[in-house]
Amino acid sequence: MDRRIFLGTLAGGFLAAPLAAEAQPTEKVPRVGILAMGPPASFSTISLIVAGSLRELGYVEGSQVVLEPRFADIGKPEQFDQLAVDLVRSHVDVIVAVLNSAIAAVKRATSTIPIVMVNSFDPVGQGLVRSLARPEANVTGLAWDANTMVLGKILALASEALPRASRFGVLVDTTAPAPYLAALDEAGKQRNLGLVRVEIREPDDIDKAFASLTQQHAGAVVMVGGSLLFYNRVRLAKLAKERHLPLISNYREGVDAGGLMSYGPSLPDLWRRAALYVDKILKGARPADLPVEQPTKYELVINLRTAREMGLTIPPSLLQRADQVIE
Repeated sequence: MDRRIFLGTLAGGFLAAPLAAEAQPTEKVPRVGILAMGPPASFSTISLIVAGSLRELGYVEGSQVVLEPRFADIGKPEQFDQLAVDLVRSHVDVIVAVLNSAIAAVKRATSTIPIVMVNSFDPVGQGLVRSLARPEANVTGLAWDANTMVLGKILALASEALPRASRFGVLVDTTAPAPYLAALDEAGKQRNLGLVRVEIREPDDIDKAFASLTQQHAGAVVMVGGSLLFYNRVRLAKLAKERHLPLISNYREGVDAGGLMSYGPSLPDLWRRAALYVDKILKGARPADLPVEQPTKYELVINLRTAREMGLTIPPSLLQRADQVIE
């Protein structure tokens, strides 16, 4: 045998051994997409809460899980389709989608990547899942409300807190599902309340909306969800005080911003619970086998400080039922 060939083969064998060892595949780090609406800097709250909850479950961001957040501009739900496609092309293992329009966009983009819903409204009625117990397909997660009844409850509480108000303004984010608006109208009729609905498509509409509600003699304002209103809650609360229009919302963050009252589930709690779904899916569970969970608790929060500033007296019976009263 040619000595040069022998030595070359021998050397190649020695060199190949460490290279083969180095080439051993490492464990794949799961990638979790997050699709939501809002400015990334401030809306990173969701990413931080999800990341923190995953960390508690044993996933260290960067080394054991990679988050891939995507954000549509406020009031631009049409951007969700392209962002959803982008996430799918990024080969994420699961996508956490916040709000119905984001969930629907991801459903259109993929029928295989698991989707975890967060803050979904009426997911069965809106066609996001087949049923709560057996969602089927690749979608599961959490409903902000499983049906439209909560809006009637919000209006009932608002009417109890403000018995002299017979006319309520309704600020509607254009991403709010139509059945919710219909349910709110029906609840108003049942209580003989006049409702003045004003659509908010962009931040510039907010000042005009309050001017219009004042002209139409509204006695209070109810906010109906959506990221646009959520991110302008401080401005909304300020205008409400200036116009002497008590502000009622469906999330407590509106009260923290200076609104009068809120009724609804805890948004941070829903975001934390989304991490539990992600964990189960990454460990092999199928979305179709994971029932959609509903909020376990709705919170009634009243800002008594705001009530005093506006010269309002909240009925003691309502204060006693509140989960939290801000003094």
